[in-house]
Amino acid sequence: MTSPSHSPRLSRSAYLRIALASLAAGLFKAFNANKTSWIGLAVFLIVALLALLAPVIAPYDPLDQNILNRLKPPSAAHWLGTDYYGRDTLSRILWGARISLTIGLMAIGSAMVIGTLIGMIAGYFGGRTDLLIMQVMDVLLAFPSLILGLIVVAMLGPSVANLVIAIALTAIPPFSRIARAPTIAVKNREFIEAGHALGYSHPRLMFGHILPNIAPEVLVMGSLWLATAIRVEASLAFIGLGVNPPTATWGGMIREGFENILDSFWLALFPSLAILIVVFSLNLLGDGLRDAVDPRLKGEQ
Repeated sequence: MTSPSHSPRLSRSAYLRIALASLAAGLFKAFNANKTSWIGLAVFLIVALLALLAPVIAPYDPLDQNILNRLKPPSAAHWLGTDYYGRDTLSRILWGARISLTIGLMAIGSAMVIGTLIGMIAGYFGGRTDLLIMQVMDVLLAFPSLILGLIVVAMLGPSVANLVIAIALTAIPPFSRIARAPTIAVKNREFIEAGHALGYSHPRLMFGHILPNIAPEVLVMGSLWLATAIRVEASLAFIGLGVNPPTATWGGMIREGFENILDSFWLALFPSLAILIVVFSLNLLGDGLRDAVDPRLKGEQ
């Protein structure tokens, strides 16, 4: 017979594995419920793979200048043309994807973890804790994402770390709200009451029972807000508050191309298309997941 000193540890470890397996199965089922999720995921993974392999597949150094080749239209030597300094546009788009995706993923990943934790605490404990937390979140929600990001970056200075902080700060309130509502619904269900009766701790109930039930909704919000984060980063770079040049960023490339829009339209067109493709794929992913996890839509199918 297993000793009492070891059984709690084994039960927690086993339950964690069961919870993770249940979450993975639920996500796979959600993807299969709407095929557009797979399309969005596939396109996004292709873009992410191209960004990851940029040092290998980029035909030129993104910082290599050649004044003799400045403002060249698309050709066999430069598939997407060259910019004002003769730098290859395709190479800069590939390297710019690394910056945009890194900032977006880090910012939304941080916001997802922090915001979900805040929302779960507010919804689970309720009362004054819920009131205080939500009032703080409402203050942050009063600022549009771009405006709040602009304020933070203007105060801290343009850098990758500061952009991550600025974008994450704008995304935490929506994640806290999307986590709070289902937490309130789930905590009143019978299996949570049974957990209380069995003496389960608050962390075990929150992370072992409630989190797997609200995770799909949080992930839907994450995919949609990742698209927003990429747009905000590009917007900040366009107005000069992104990563400092000559580092290649999509927003910075659009800004440089805008200055030569009449003579060399491709300088602004191609990075804009890159943003469009990524945002469109993430919206497909998010819409498909939302349709899969929305109980009202499930009832119509």
